[in-house]
Amino acid sequence: MAAVEMRKLTVIGLNSGRAPFIYELMHLGVVEINSQDGIISDEETDWLPDIFRSSNSADVSRLEGDIIRVSTALEAISKYDPSKKPLLITRKEFGREEFIAYMNKVRTDTERNMDKAIAAYKVINDGKAEINHLRSLITGLQPWVKLDIPLEMNETEYVSVIHGLTGAKVQSGQLMAAVTESVPSAIVQEIGADKQQKYFSFIVLKEEKDGLYEALRPFGFSGINMADQQGTPTEAIHRYEKRIEEIEKTITENEKVLAELSPARKDIEYLYDLLVTQRDRARIVGEMLSTDTVFYFDGWMPAKAQDEVEELLKRYEFYYDIQVPDADEEVPILLHNSGVATPFEAVTNMYSLPSRKDIDPTTILAPFYFVFFGMMLSDAAYGIILSALCFFVLKKYKPEGTIYKMFKMFFYCGISTFIWGALFGGWFGDFFTVAGRTLFNKEISIDPIWFNPMDDPMKLLIFSLILGAIHLFVGMGVQAYMYFRDGKAVDAICDIILWYVLLIGLVLFGVGGMVAPVLTTVGKVMSIVGAGGILLTGGRKKKGIVGKVTGGLGALYGITSYLSDILSYSRLLALGLATGVVAQVINTLGSLAGGGVLGAILLTAALVFGTIFNLAINALGAFVHSCRLMYVEFFGKFYTGGGREFRPFARKTKYVKIMKDQDK
Repeated sequence: MAAVEMRKLTVIGLNSGRAPFIYELMHLGVVEINSQDGIISDEETDWLPDIFRSSNSADVSRLEGDIIRVSTALEAISKYDPSKKPLLITRKEFGREEFIAYMNKVRTDTERNMDKAIAAYKVINDGKAEINHLRSLITGLQPWVKLDIPLEMNETEYVSVIHGLTGAKVQSGQLMAAVTESVPSAIVQEIGADKQQKYFSFIVLKEEKDGLYEALRPFGFSGINMADQQGTPTEAIHRYEKRIEEIEKTITENEKVLAELSPARKDIEYLYDLLVTQRDRARIVGEMLSTDTVFYFDGWMPAKAQDEVEELLKRYEFYYDIQVPDADEEVPILLHNSGVATPFEAVTNMYSLPSRKDIDPTTILAPFYFVFFGMMLSDAAYGIILSALCFFVLKKYKPEGTIYKMFKMFFYCGISTFIWGALFGGWFGDFFTVAGRTLFNKEISIDPIWFNPMDDPMKLLIFSLILGAIHLFVGMGVQAYMYFRDGKAVDAICDIILWYVLLIGLVLFGVGGMVAPVLTTVGKVMSIVGAGGILLTGGRKKKGIVGKVTGGLGALYGITSYLSDILSYSRLLALGLATGVVAQVINTLGSLAGGGVLGAILLTAALVFGTIFNLAINALGAFVHSCRLMYVEFFGKFYTGGGREFRPFARKTKYVKIMKDQDK
């Protein structure tokens, strides 16, 4: 129930052994190397002139360029790969030496295939860009197809040829009359028109060109120059269309090349991972402080990894120092939970990692999340489907990291959904009852093990509020434990235990008489003691009598927040009923066709599509609202968060998984 204990590591070693050491350290994958920015201040550089940061920028840049090329090749092949894409990427497992040997064997062919893919992709992209350009030219020439003058001809020895356009609302007759009046020798031709514009061509003596523009000014005429194109518009369009056909043929040929390269995709993916690991090693070397003979770095590692790290350091005969961090020192956080609690780390991580002063809440929240999710979805058949789907993904695709935790968590939540569905009698809602009545004219029912919330919602509401109270009390208990752990016994008593007394007293005072009359009296006394204690101690940290009194009143007013928090758990009832109600509506719609073959088909179709819809919507709702109960109500009682994730220097591969010796 705590984060992994960390150790602070400092290393000084000879530069001659740095490269192989970094290679081995990455393989271990258990040491986080700190940034060395600020290690050497400006004042210290006066007496430590020989300390510098290794410059690996050229190697890093080269590897970055290679990675970009590989990524481009993968993008190209993936786009035209005819094979079916997997739902999740499953990393291929290799031993370290096995991977190196394999890449040495296939690297030459892989790089050749990569270059071929990049070249084909460039031809395709350049061709598509040219096609877009040609099509835009064709679109621009379409209104001018009636023009029989070559586009490159804009003047002769004596005349100028002017093309242009006006707004569609311009009266052509008025324009031609104005031009003829000002420039009688001008030849005016309206080439075409559309909803936005009209297109005109003018042939005018060169000395009268200015007069033409002056006559056209009132009509908003805008001249265009098409002299960079050859032939008439019709000839140009035909030429462009023929060029487009040629380019499309070339594109098709190169798309075929990329499709044929799809078998080489795996090796290119492996090359990507190889280059990424090389880039990461080069980058980390460049971050280290060095002299001409030695290098230095510091960082963090889990205490349980100390033995294997020390073994590596001793093998290279490097100086090292391993220390327990100071109590107030910020350390990276690595969660480690055992058993079924581990998948629920995903819920904690989505909120925030615990700070060093927090406790890891995963083990505590796991059983509550398990229960809450199941109550909100609460259909046994849906639970079976959810767990089966997650089990299939876990076995077939073997996801890792957070994705693995999420699927494993939903697998457990499916089990919870099955349990609560059986308790409440939900099996695809009331499908079997509806099917029996509609298709067989018989009453078929699966009785709930406990009760049906649709028949007695108040019972489920009360149970939900009781669960909520327990959840909040556990959160308060964790905060009390943290107070006692940190030597703040007074805070634990005044801020937690007195609230226990007050809240439990109010419950006993309100409903204890149903069990035994004496409990009402006990509850009354506890309520008075708790309220009085909170009133007297709530403002203990305030200054002055007025501050202490108002602080006590303010603290006592906090009872409203507890009541609102408990009422928030009514969502367990609301979402649980929503699943059942939607399922019943779907089943009712499916039964509208009555019995017979048509009725069976409609009912089955409604079951299939309705189940997919209802499961997707309400599983999402159960996930979101279970998280909300954890983050707002539960964490609000004790959890601070804000921890920094432990990021070890390790292979961050995407397509291959390099196994350690003990994992093989």
